Amino acid sequence: MLEDILKQVQTGSLSIEEAKGKLSTYENLGFAKVDHHRKKRQGFPEVVYGEGKTKEQILSIVQAIRSKENSILVTRISEDKATHILKEYPEFIYHDLAQILYWKEERVGVSNEGYIAIVCAGTSDLKVAEEAAITAEALGCNVRRFYDVGVAGIHRLFDSIEEIQQATVSVVVAGMEGALPSVVGGLVSHPILAVPTSVGYGANFNGLSALLTMLNSCASGISVVNIDNGFGAAYNAVLINQLAQKGKYKNENTLF
Repeated sequence: MLEDILKQVQTGSLSIEEAKGKLSTYENLGFAKVDHHRKKRQGFPEVVYGEGKTKEQILSIVQAIRSKENSILVTRISEDKATHILKEYPEFIYHDLAQILYWKEERVGVSNEGYIAIVCAGTSDLKVAEEAAITAEALGCNVRRFYDVGVAGIHRLFDSIEEIQQATVSVVVAGMEGALPSVVGGLVSHPILAVPTSVGYGANFNGLSALLTMLNSCASGISVVNIDNGFGAAYNAVLINQLAQKGKYKNENTLF
């Protein structure tokens, strides 16, 4: 890319100012510096955190990312703010439960290899679980949902355990005492991203009890993200799934 830009400047088909714009790693909007090179470094464009930003600020950031024909993913965005963006970009998709707004490039398809299991303890945890599920889908992964399978009715988990075991990675979401990741961890052979939620009564301390339970899990292979951070767990799960598929193809093409 750098060589092409320099050749265009040399031939006069691109001005120096235009070249500087193409080579710039970020765009300064005054209130935000939009990172246009994140996709080159990390594989995915910059994700916009909608909470705390005005709808006008979010729209400006989205316009900057969209101008580079990058996929868009906005998390923690209210329906009111999303409606404002959808007036400008009606092709975007908004999920009210997950509070996610996204648009995916046509060439970013969904991999047919492997899937991420989203395992959710209770209906009250669905908002966080759906944030994880929609994030993973928007980033191009297959997702299978296993909801309302908490330890209070553990037979419901066992009904789906074989399908969960076949996943590349699981995101396990739970509030209250946060025991579900430990149970799943003892039944599967793949990595688990545990997500504590702020769901629970007073001694739950807005998710702190679930967080501490997950951090102190006796089951191996469990990594824990922050309270209610469905997005963070899904992002890591997508990276794990991608690496697993690369490793699979490499092994299939290896003679030894």
